[in-house]
Amino acid sequence: QVQLVESGGGLVQAGGSLRLSCAASGRTFNTQTRAWFRQAPGKEREFVATIRDSGTSTYADSVTGRFTISRDNAKNTVYLQMNSLKPEDTAIYYCAAGGRPGSYYERDYNYWGQGTQVTVSS
Repeated sequence: QVQLVESGGGLVQAGGSLRLSCAASGRTFNTQTRAWFRQAPGKEREFVATIRDSGTSTYADSVTGRFTISRDNAKNTVYLQMNSLKPEDTAIYYCAAGGRPGSYYERDYNYWGQGTQVTVSS
């Protein structure tokens, strides 16, 4: 069993930055691909970014150029650096892990964290 724990969320003004972390523990089978999703109040969960074990990253159009996903495989930890934050970035951010490289889809991620709240004020 794999456990994912997110941290680093908080309240920030528009234009500010936050860095989220997601630490994995337990079994690591089919956890090579890591991703971040987010869910705003009253909305469906949406893809934010994913990173392959090779380090190749893919981003949602809404965050491209502002967010950076990275990983430290030795620590089984993935990060999401969020810059130039906008109020529309306000959401619960979820860390995910799975075996399908570069997937945008929730169904391809079999492990999920509990989420961390990011609130961006205007």
